[in-house]
Amino acid sequence: MGETTRLRLYNTLTRAKEDFVPIDPANVRMYVCGPTVYDFAHIGNARPVIVFDVLFRLLRHLYGAEHVTYVRNITDVDDKINARAVRDFPGLPLNEAIRKVTETTAAQYHKDTAALGALEPTVEPRATDNIAEMQSLIASLIGSRHAYEAAGEVLFSVDSMPDYGKLSGRSLADNVAGARVAVEAHKRNPADFVLWKQSSPEEPGWDSPWGRGRPGWHIECSAMSERYLGKVFDIHAGGLDLIFPHHENEIAQSRCAHGTAVMANYWLHNGFLQVEGQKMSKSLGNFITIHELLETDKFGGRKWPGEVLRLAMLMTHYREPIDFSVKRLEEALGLWTRWTRWISYYPDAPSIVPEAAVQCLCDDLNTPRLFRELSGVSSVAAGTWEGTHPPDGVVHEADRRTAAGKLRGILELLGVSIEAGQAERDDKVTRQMVAARLAALNARDFARADQIRAELLAQGIQLMDYKDEAGQRRTRWEVKR
Repeated sequence: MGETTRLRLYNTLTRAKEDFVPIDPANVRMYVCGPTVYDFAHIGNARPVIVFDVLFRLLRHLYGAEHVTYVRNITDVDDKINARAVRDFPGLPLNEAIRKVTETTAAQYHKDTAALGALEPTVEPRATDNIAEMQSLIASLIGSRHAYEAAGEVLFSVDSMPDYGKLSGRSLADNVAGARVAVEAHKRNPADFVLWKQSSPEEPGWDSPWGRGRPGWHIECSAMSERYLGKVFDIHAGGLDLIFPHHENEIAQSRCAHGTAVMANYWLHNGFLQVEGQKMSKSLGNFITIHELLETDKFGGRKWPGEVLRLAMLMTHYREPIDFSVKRLEEALGLWTRWTRWISYYPDAPSIVPEAAVQCLCDDLNTPRLFRELSGVSSVAAGTWEGTHPPDGVVHEADRRTAAGKLRGILELLGVSIEAGQAERDDKVTRQMVAARLAALNARDFARADQIRAELLAQGIQLMDYKDEAGQRRTRWEVKR
């Protein structure tokens, strides 16, 4: 990373924007909570996938791809999975039904995240492959009196940790009142949470010192992050809804098991998502999966490219709430179409990542600011100029070529594909029509030239005639939306 580049991130743990200083610059380590694979991922799940993929790309840009380790787990043991398996495959033994559910949903998740332009994480551990690590962590907590057995369960004792609740800022009284805290007689404190629970003969389970059972939700991420990143690592991230209880309880387990002051040095959380101004829910009929957006016309009457979904998410700062709407997608589609068209004019222009673009992302992933940077670069690539005009009123080809390279580089840094697809095919026809009009002008067939201009204008294509450095007639065009 260059000496002048300072990555600053908002740390939920300290509630402040801080300079990012990795524990080991040769191995920057990040953990992001992945899916519980009981159903197809919805658009709310897409936001952390996209946001923290941008952070992963930025870290790779700053420190080198070989110096960043990104772990994103898959939770494939959970009571929601059990319930879905019973519902969808009533005639199968439960374990076989569970396997069908998790294999199908995990495969769809990978397909969806690839369509959203997300890089594969360095490691993608599954909870069921880390049961031994979870049991070791639980045994350590029992041995240090941070956990106890009761009524066939192993529970974490929140009273054993004086600063429990630091991440969320919630007192123990607030935690007891939380919607997800069950008050049961066998708990020493109503806020104590499950580390291991018994399994019936029909339920998935593993032998343990505390009987045949399965892990609680929180212990999974503590065990997997330790296995692949160590007892203390750099960044832990996820959605705002995970701060309590999931991340709070991860911290409690990990710190108490290892005797460390922190679990991760920086905690990042993306904001909530609404759909057309309303909370997403099945009861409101606005519960939309990534698969539905990509493959059906359920939202806005058309399929949406993954690149467009990604841009639509990044138009809002990751910590702010986002209103996901057809209007937002249409705006993102217009940007993507124009940018890929302009890049296609110079297919051999090398990618350039401007320092100004990197600085935008280094300011706590400030993508709205980066979009303003993109607007300026794209105006040059399009052959226009925002602000001060060049002396002769024309953006020269060399400037446009450089701008196209910058546009390509910025979009690659954001993880937005620049394969234009249909837009490129449309552009080929447009270029042919522009060339035909230019030939008509040179032949002084002004009626034909006006006819072609009118046809293009009807398609939203605006033409601008100019003369190049040699005095030859040329025509620029751009899409007006």
